[in-house]
Amino acid sequence: MSYDEYSPFITVDRQRWRELNGSITYNLSNEDISSLNALNEPLTLSEIQEVYFPLGHLLTIHIEEAQQLHERASKFLKSKSKKLPFIIGIAGSVAAGKSTTARVLQKVLSLSPGKPRVDLVTTDGFLYPNHILEARNIMNKKGFPVSYDTKRLIRFLSEIKSGKEKVSAPVYSHLEYDIIEGAEQVVDRPDIVIIEGINVLQVNLKKQYKGPRIFVSDFFDFSIYVHSTEKNLINWYLDRFLNLQETAFQNSESYFHKYANLSHEDAIDFARNIWKEINGPNLVKNILPTRYRANLILEKDVDHSIKQIKFKKI
Repeated sequence: MSYDEYSPFITVDRQRWRELNGSITYNLSNEDISSLNALNEPLTLSEIQEVYFPLGHLLTIHIEEAQQLHERASKFLKSKSKKLPFIIGIAGSVAAGKSTTARVLQKVLSLSPGKPRVDLVTTDGFLYPNHILEARNIMNKKGFPVSYDTKRLIRFLSEIKSGKEKVSAPVYSHLEYDIIEGAEQVVDRPDIVIIEGINVLQVNLKKQYKGPRIFVSDFFDFSIYVHSTEKNLINWYLDRFLNLQETAFQNSESYFHKYANLSHEDAIDFARNIWKEINGPNLVKNILPTRYRANLILEKDVDHSIKQIKFKKI
């Protein structure tokens, strides 16, 4: 365990992190692990036990403390305000493995004492529909902060955090590469909500606002950043693109079906170009600078495994 006097973070290596969990464990079946796996991102039982069980333990401590604080504040205010969902934000680059982290945490937390109800919402649903991006000539900025309906996302989070019943989020289709018109995900007062997206920790201070500034991360009770080197991210993105070319892109309904029959070399060149023009600049300009705004950073090695954890000092 490394303590840097001038850093707001404590760095914990994987072995030490695993030992911090003590005897707490959760029952996971082979079917559970299989359902949590992602494309080209192997997930093992040891990874879950050594990284995500301790993380679930830590989050449970934060959740319990938040509940106690809520109860004490209610007594101080002489009010009987209802318990509000604990919101966890998960950020990181394209291809970093945010979705896997979110799914594993959802499963692990749902198995914690009290069996809380855990909902998972991705911010892809809050992207503007393609026709709006095209009208604004920013299709090549899809995934950048400007491509999101941030006001709608903030309104969604505000309603959840106020305890409103049946709050709806739009739904995104990776097959169609667009918002599904009329589809919605309903969040109805769960115990925990996980919000996963590349730019959820981003604060845009360049625009001029007349009123008070509210950011997505203002609604988070805890935040996690999934990090790796850009070299790893590029390689993972290329691997994923090639795998999708052989699977999802073969579907005639896929937005990317036109790339299904590219040669191996052309597919790699095309994917590298996407990274160079879109994903790379978005990472450097918008995503990576938010890393140290997170409460915890999961640092991944070349094989996708978590090699160390940075935890913000309390």
